[in-house]
Amino acid sequence: MMEHVRRNDVVYSNDSAEGLRIEKGTNKPIALVVGARPNFVKASPLYRVMKEREIPTLLIHTGQHYDYELSKKFFEDFALEKPDINLGVGSGNHGEQTGKIMIELEKVLMKIRSSLVAVFGDVNSTIATALVTNKLYIPLAHIEAGLRSFDRKMPEEINRMLTDAVANYLFTPSVDADENLKREGIGEDRIFLVGNIMIDSLMEHLGVARKREYYKRFGVEKKKYWLLTLHRPSNVDIRDKFCDILVAIDFIRKHRPVIFSVHPRTKKMINEFKLKEDFPWLSGGDNFIPITPVGYIDFLSLEYYAEAVLTDSGGMQEETTYLNIPCLTLRENTERPITIEIGTNTLCKTGEEIIKEAENIFDGKGKKGNIPPLWDGHTSERIVDVLTKKTG
Repeated sequence: MMEHVRRNDVVYSNDSAEGLRIEKGTNKPIALVVGARPNFVKASPLYRVMKEREIPTLLIHTGQHYDYELSKKFFEDFALEKPDINLGVGSGNHGEQTGKIMIELEKVLMKIRSSLVAVFGDVNSTIATALVTNKLYIPLAHIEAGLRSFDRKMPEEINRMLTDAVANYLFTPSVDADENLKREGIGEDRIFLVGNIMIDSLMEHLGVARKREYYKRFGVEKKKYWLLTLHRPSNVDIRDKFCDILVAIDFIRKHRPVIFSVHPRTKKMINEFKLKEDFPWLSGGDNFIPITPVGYIDFLSLEYYAEAVLTDSGGMQEETTYLNIPCLTLRENTERPITIEIGTNTLCKTGEEIIKEAENIFDGKGKKGNIPPLWDGHTSERIVDVLTKKTG
């Protein structure tokens, strides 16, 4: 039986891509396309502002992240309504996953006649949507545009560059992103400096996260533990590199408890490389606490009360800068250099560099920083101001 959803006086059918339609005579909706956990963080405040302003809005989930913790739990944390459509593409190699999203999304967008589609960040769902909208002549807005690591070996870098090349509206989080786009020949009339939309979500949920004090369930003290995430192929798919990082983690755990949010990819590689034979503490104990991924608010609570963060994630570099928490980014480069120039972030390319910076933090010399301009919780409002002026 076909399910119908009414939002802002627009009726959508909700049973499948083939069945999705929009009633005649209603306003064309703006479609927000999400697919991976970072997208949900960024889409939530924009979706809320659009609802408050009674803008017809359609939420499409590609299903790129499909397990409970990486998908459904985040919808609950952000009080997002059930997606109008879930493409259910699941996992796969980059080409396979991108292709599946394009095939299914094209069916949807050909039926709903959207006035504009918005995408977020740099995941496969982002580039797939960019290509489909371009072929269908549907205006595209890229939120978090202009970020560059200048490392084309990163799949995310290619996704960012290609999406920016075809987007009509490029919403940037910082001045350096504007400059990157201008150097690539993109006209200033397409570039809009609006600030960091992730900070909108952080500010909205920080009060609840602080009260939750999620760290207490792990028997650690606030500001006396470290929080670790690790998932990028450049770190976990190469055994020697992975071991170099673990040697540094071994050093840190002898001084502070380390809470490790274990990504499914990382768990797989730990088993494949049999790393627990050389690092038995990876199983837990000895000041090392591996946990399964948790929802956004629980994780934000862990982040807020940590003494420092170790990560190869992009978003955590920004969150720790806002929270003024030292962040050691375990990568060769970052597409968020403002978190280094202004914020609390430090790049650590080797285990030796990790240990050196950790010693500084133990000695009370951790990096302090400032909050970049327009990271003020009002980015979503600025985006909607632009879109309603341009498309209204």
